Parts: sequence; C-alpha cells; structure tokens
Amino acid sequence: QLPLVEYGGGSGQPGGSLRLTCGASGLSLDRHRMSWFRQLPGKAREGIACITFDGTGTDYADSVKGRFTISRDAGTLYLQMHNPRPEDTAVYYCEAAPRNFVPRNPLQPDAYDSWGQGTQVTVSS
Repeated sequence: QLPLVEYGGGSGQPGGSLRLTCGASGLSLDRHRMSWFRQLPGKAREGIACITFDGTGTDYADSVKGRFTISRDAGTLYLQMHNPRPEDTAVYYCEAAPRNFVPRNPLQPDAYDSWGQGTQVTVSS
C-alpha cells in the first residue's frame, strides 16, 4: 500500500485555477493506475478522474469533464482544476490501484481499502 499524501488544496475563486498534487513520500507511482476522488459536504465519496499506467489514457466523471485534467509523472499525480465552481468544494483524495492491476472500475470508491487525509478545496467568490 502506497503512503499517498495529497497537497495543494485551499481556497479558490470561480473561474480561476487550482492544482492538486499527490505523492507517495518519494516512492514511485510507476505501474499503478491512479485516480482522484472527492467528497462533497454531506455526500458520498465519488470518483472524478483516473489515468492509466503510462498516462496516455484518462477518464472523467461528467461533473468535471472538460474542466479538470489528470496527469502524472513517475512520482506524482496531478489534478488541474480549470474554472472551478462553488459546487467543487470538497475534500479531494488520490488513490492507487495495486501495482500492475487494472481495477474493473477505477472510479468506484469501493475498489479501495484505505484512504488518506485528503486535501480540502473551497471555491467561493
């Protein structure tokens, strides 16, 4: 299990831009399919973006498609939030599937056993 930590949360304004970062204390994320999740106040956790081992394939929830971009390098996962909205206010989490494993649905929270602290994002004017 990778010791994932999320960074970069904070406050942002509608129409602005925020970037979240996820790392594993210097460990490589190579061969792990990675995903971003979020939990809105009073709502269940939802998967919003995932990326393949090599970064060439991505998938997004409809709620963020066209506004958020997931990307990665060997040791870091990113979520670029373009034009965030107040309804994007949530705690954001990253997750890693087991090495070389392709989850049936990488955006399904039940596919993962444990969660980090997450990072709070608040969007308001």
